[in-house]
Amino acid sequence: MKAATSMPAHPHLRLDRLKRHYAGAPAPAVASISLDLPRGALLALLGPSGCGKTTTLRMIAGLEIPDDGKILVGGRDVSRLPPHKRQMGVVFQSYALFPHMTAAGNAAFGLEMQGVARADRARRAQAALEMVGLGALAERKPRQLSGGQQQRVALARALAIEPQLLLLDEPLSALDAKLREGVRDEIRALQQRLGTTTVFVTHDQTEALAMADLVAVMNGGRIEQLAAPEEIFERPATRFVATFVGRAARLSGQLEPGGVLRCGGQALRSTATLPPGPAEAYLRPHRVRLLEAGAAPPPGHDNLLEARLTRRIYTGETIALETETAAGPVTAELQAGQDGPWRDLPTGAPLRLAFRAADLAVFPAP
Repeated sequence: MKAATSMPAHPHLRLDRLKRHYAGAPAPAVASISLDLPRGALLALLGPSGCGKTTTLRMIAGLEIPDDGKILVGGRDVSRLPPHKRQMGVVFQSYALFPHMTAAGNAAFGLEMQGVARADRARRAQAALEMVGLGALAERKPRQLSGGQQQRVALARALAIEPQLLLLDEPLSALDAKLREGVRDEIRALQQRLGTTTVFVTHDQTEALAMADLVAVMNGGRIEQLAAPEEIFERPATRFVATFVGRAARLSGQLEPGGVLRCGGQALRSTATLPPGPAEAYLRPHRVRLLEAGAAPPPGHDNLLEARLTRRIYTGETIALETETAAGPVTAELQAGQDGPWRDLPTGAPLRLAFRAADLAVFPAP
């Protein structure tokens, strides 16, 4: 694991060499991960299916017991406590609402399990529904609510117990794209307003980058990189992070002294400090400057590639221009409303691509 973000001396949540290996499985689901999370921060556990992110969340919640390692909340070891003694609010992917209960009844359920008096739990459940904008719908049953409203009832239930930690297990995956974006923003705004320390599991990189203060990119039961969203995207620490988060051109070649990557007869400058040898470089499309054939590169752009346009992809907000260069395929990404020479270029038209040495993320070849 590479942690690019400095961690506090007294984190609100600490995972210390946490491990979980299911009987009969060829490899551990979680293989000794450690991280610190400050109070009030939102951590996204991001990774593909089977990477260990949900198992990690379930161990924090007490739904799975770790084989080794510790879970500390506010300095207290909760690793072996049952879930109901951890004071954590959990929102599952399925929401798990009781169909025979009203929104208020569902929001009050955790309080009832804690033995809170009827009048007090009714007040706190209503307050939680107000937090998520559903105060007026307290008497409706889940079947009378939209998917987004059901998700917010589940969130209200988790918040009503005033949790030490809020744990979210892909709670937006059942929503359509437009609603998902709106609810995502609502959850983030509410979390920031309440200052609730939160762990959010997702395989959606857009959600992770948009919502989190810290992102832990997981792969094979391990954390590949733990850092702020911009650090994860712009300065990936491993080849896996470079390929899993966002899109990037992959350029293979030989790394020479001074950080020069020679591929396809092209000498590309980088800031790599690796020993010379076979290497791969990754280049984000938004870092590529598109130039007319024969145009000089902008100041500070150390690399210039001759290219030919192979495909133009319009997505509404952006336009991706796929090109072929001597170093390999490279894509440039532009805002759709941006003026420039790309507008009338036919397939096969010559172009120039410019980018900085720092824009190349270089790793040893596998």
